Amino acid sequence: MNTKIRATAVFLFALLLITSCGSNRKSGNTDNSVKDTVEIKYAKGFDISSYEHYKKITVYNLSEQGRTQQTIYLVDNKDVATPDDGLKIVVPIGKIAVASVTYYGFLAALGELETVKGVCSPDIAYNRYITDGYKSGAIANLGDSFSPDLEKLVVLHPDIFMLPSYQQQDEMIKRLQNAGIPFVFNNEWMETSPLARTEWIKFVAAFYNKSAEADSIFDQIESRYLEAKKTAASATDKPTVLMNANFKGTWYMPGGKSYVANLVADAGGDYFYKNDTTVGSLALSFETVLKNFNSADVWLNVPVGSMAELLAMEQRHNLFKPTKTGNVFSFMGRYLPSSANDYWETALVEPDVVLKDIIWALHPSLLPDYKPVYIQKVAISK
Repeated sequence: MNTKIRATAVFLFALLLITSCGSNRKSGNTDNSVKDTVEIKYAKGFDISSYEHYKKITVYNLSEQGRTQQTIYLVDNKDVATPDDGLKIVVPIGKIAVASVTYYGFLAALGELETVKGVCSPDIAYNRYITDGYKSGAIANLGDSFSPDLEKLVVLHPDIFMLPSYQQQDEMIKRLQNAGIPFVFNNEWMETSPLARTEWIKFVAAFYNKSAEADSIFDQIESRYLEAKKTAASATDKPTVLMNANFKGTWYMPGGKSYVANLVADAGGDYFYKNDTTVGSLALSFETVLKNFNSADVWLNVPVGSMAELLAMEQRHNLFKPTKTGNVFSFMGRYLPSSANDYWETALVEPDVVLKDIIWALHPSLLPDYKPVYIQKVAISK
């Protein structure tokens, strides 16, 4: 597939993830035998409770009104008795297979990348450990994330196979169950705030008995994020913001309560749909976007690295003010020709850095010496 076309396809698929829906979860376990719980400040998609002989993780499907999607029991040996309504996993695990690149950041932060023995689509991984492992044969290629290679999974026999629930295709799940592959759903992508997504590091850490480490890591990230948000709040103006791009007649714009809209708000930006209650994407016509955003001050998250590519996608993109002022930005600061983008990997555990990147784009005077990491300015064509 042509690299540019593939990059655009990856962008659009990722866009569906970053603007995906969420809602309130159901209340947790009220069993009096609960000894302790892991503090979850922002995430709504999971909780962790400690009992005398095991830990219980409950995963919620936020796209289905917080329905309990999976129950997992963590034990220190396989002989520990647990309720029969969930999956029993002996921890700490030593071998994991993953279906999404978004988990690499969590695993790297916890120092557990060496436990990764199988991944889906390794050719679009940015993480050097993963790509080197795949090339050397130490990490198995499990194929496409929507249809992983079951035979390779059976041979690999990981302690867990971690995957997002947007891949919960009934037939595939039945095949995994019949093959005896223990799988767990990591629904970080459903969260609608940056810190909520990052807090899923506590979910991943539980499988390695590293809850204390995860708490410490998250607390530091939270502190830096809130400090950056405070910096943005000191701005005297709020630049208007346009996001994404037209693709084949449809412009997918973040809903007002989406992950990206919340990031822009925290960075001190003014988004036209800020009062919209949608947590997913808004499918808009080019004409609607032009009417509401033609004079926007800043254009964020274009899916290409050059103005020529942006205009090749849609010549009418040049009708928007930022193409003339030079305030057009992509999240391709750490992007490879293979379409690998660290924005989908490490950035998940660096929301404070992403926030500062956006503040730099919207309010450069607030961060005069800042060097952006994930964001980059798209050059104006001469």
